[in-house]
Amino acid sequence: MRNLTALTLTAFLLAGCSATPAEQVGGEAAPASTVRASGPPGEPRDVVRDLAVPWGIAFLPGGDALVTERDSARLLRVSAAGRVTEVGTIEGVAPGGEGGLMGVAVPPKGDRVFLYYTAEEDNRIVRYRLAGGRVSERKVLVDGIPKAGIHNGGRLAFGPDGHLYASTGDSGEGPIAQERGSLGGKILRMTEDGAPAPGNPYKSLVYSLGHRNVQGLAWDERGRLFASEFGSDAFDEVNLVRPGANYGWPEIEGVGKDSRFVNPVVTWSTDEASPSGMAYADGSLWVAALRGERLWQVPVAADGSTGRPVSRFEDRYGRLRGVAAAPDGTLWVGTSNEDGRGSPRSGDDRILSVPIG
Repeated sequence: MRNLTALTLTAFLLAGCSATPAEQVGGEAAPASTVRASGPPGEPRDVVRDLAVPWGIAFLPGGDALVTERDSARLLRVSAAGRVTEVGTIEGVAPGGEGGLMGVAVPPKGDRVFLYYTAEEDNRIVRYRLAGGRVSERKVLVDGIPKAGIHNGGRLAFGPDGHLYASTGDSGEGPIAQERGSLGGKILRMTEDGAPAPGNPYKSLVYSLGHRNVQGLAWDERGRLFASEFGSDAFDEVNLVRPGANYGWPEIEGVGKDSRFVNPVVTWSTDEASPSGMAYADGSLWVAALRGERLWQVPVAADGSTGRPVSRFEDRYGRLRGVAAAPDGTLWVGTSNEDGRGSPRSGDDRILSVPIG
């Protein structure tokens, strides 16, 4: 039987509150930090409407964003003024269930595009050249990532070290998250050519393991990596990720007392979150909640500890999927009401621009 939580977390849930952030300290849950969130964000505005399940958002050097549509396999370029142009329809994408065209990442020069998608037999990471408003020179960097109708992971992001990070899911087969030889249930770290990045803990692509389904990656200003992760039926998580660390799935969900595993720094009940995309800005992590239908603000202290999460825009825009920090200091947030699990509203799906700071 899995060790799910510490008693303190259960008490918070019974009280109807968000669970206290917790960190692994000798197998026990540390008390919540006193760090507090900054003021509430400003009023969101629609950047673009009528999209088909926007999943990933990555900004180009000039300020436009590349946006993936999960079910159509289209890669779009979206300006801050809402102008939309199609960069390409990505070949080989086989949408189904939670899979399709998902993560997108752009290196600092902006001349290449990296994409994570579900193919017929697996999940893959590919690289394209971006020139003249179109993609070309396709190269498959990583294949063989386990796929299923659920838990495909899918987030891509460049870290401050210049390497590409990817989150993968356990494809519904929990034990593979503990297998170092499997690419499922992991965070991967690689060069732009798809090789294991120098310094990886196992001399492979694997950077951390024991994940169920990570869909959010973000670094704070001190270079610390955080990941948002879907729980099963008890607790969703935000983890502070360290190379070679094991985050416990499927042995533990939420906070446990096994010193082999690193505890999350934030947990929620699954009805409050189902966390997907995540960005760091203005001293906080901003986490999109699908089932929870809100944007969570999680303040981060200088020492990396987290304060109590604050719920923003609850039940206002429906399911939220993608979050990215825009060059102009706002957040771009994508809805996911057309994904088969939401209740579409007029104009869905959309991308919102949210003023912060």
